[in-house]
Amino acid sequence: MSNTSIYDNPDHELLRDQVARFVAREVEPHADAWEETGCVPRDVLQRMGQAGLFGLMYEEAYGGASADAMTNLVFAEALSQSTYAGFIITVLVHTDMASPHLHHAGTPAQKEKYLKKVIAGELITAVGITEPGAGSDVAGIRTSAWRKGDEWVLSGTKMFITNGVHADLYFVAAKTGAGKRDMSIFIVEKGTPGFTVGRALKKTGWLSSDTAELVFDNVRIPAGNLLGEEGKGFYSVMKNFQTERIALAAMAVGHCQQALKLTLDYVRQRQAFGGVLWEQQTIRQRLSMLDAKVRAARQFMYHCAWRVTQGHDIVQDVSMLKALTGELVNEVVQTCQQFHGGMGYIRETAIERLWRDARVLAIGGGATEVMLEEVAKRY
Repeated sequence: MSNTSIYDNPDHELLRDQVARFVAREVEPHADAWEETGCVPRDVLQRMGQAGLFGLMYEEAYGGASADAMTNLVFAEALSQSTYAGFIITVLVHTDMASPHLHHAGTPAQKEKYLKKVIAGELITAVGITEPGAGSDVAGIRTSAWRKGDEWVLSGTKMFITNGVHADLYFVAAKTGAGKRDMSIFIVEKGTPGFTVGRALKKTGWLSSDTAELVFDNVRIPAGNLLGEEGKGFYSVMKNFQTERIALAAMAVGHCQQALKLTLDYVRQRQAFGGVLWEQQTIRQRLSMLDAKVRAARQFMYHCAWRVTQGHDIVQDVSMLKALTGELVNEVVQTCQQFHGGMGYIRETAIERLWRDARVLAIGGGATEVMLEEVAKRY
């Protein structure tokens, strides 16, 4: 299973090697403990920032690398070679789902205040969009904000917020007018009076990431914490969804690659019925077909990232990609788990962890059914 792509260059290989070394040294030996505590230690995230891995897409003036979408995909895919998805999503929410709002819409003053620390890993970010009654239907959010003098007052509840417990900086969507899509994005710092973590949520998978309910009870924030144009937040969210969904596709592809690798190793040494499992034709053929599907999906993923660099409208393509990879990872991981037999159902084995963690990739960031509707309405 090759990790090369027709879009690769030598810098991509250097980045893959850098990320692989970091994961091998800083993550894999310690991440079982993070699964128990429910979060990634802050010092690990700070070391990633210090290594220059949190600002690939951002301006050099703030400590970033001014790289393109292809380089960012290489990073996400390399990160996803870890079998600890809680760690992966903690990082990707910070780099690809939350902080891009500041990068795209922040004023020079906002970037000067926050972006340098975000890139350095000194401030960890989260994005507050999903609510108890509004997930993929972003226009259905009910959290509201209204102007009062030189402040905004924010009230509402957010749900399923990754990094919600331990983040320092939150980018929160709220209705600011009567129109269905009339919403804005606000910067909210941890510790702002009236802003609390309602509860930490217990999940089936992604155990080393913290997920929370957030409560905003008449939270007063400075007028300067409006991010971007008032009333244009819906379009900012829609724009950033494409970056988010490519990153989630990279997670899915990485899970597929690792599941296939683990399973190939296992069936080549597992004795059953007078020989090794690899000698069973059905196992060889099913793994071969799954590998073919993963390779095809991976090339489509890189093609989507390349189209971003060319300035194309990619909503339909990325919606296809998200639906495809979210379903494929569940097919691949479940089959690989099946071929592990009873060991595939034992906690603390990598294949069992991948099986738990894969399920949400067909739900989070746009459920498969929602993605297919986005595809269909663009024909």
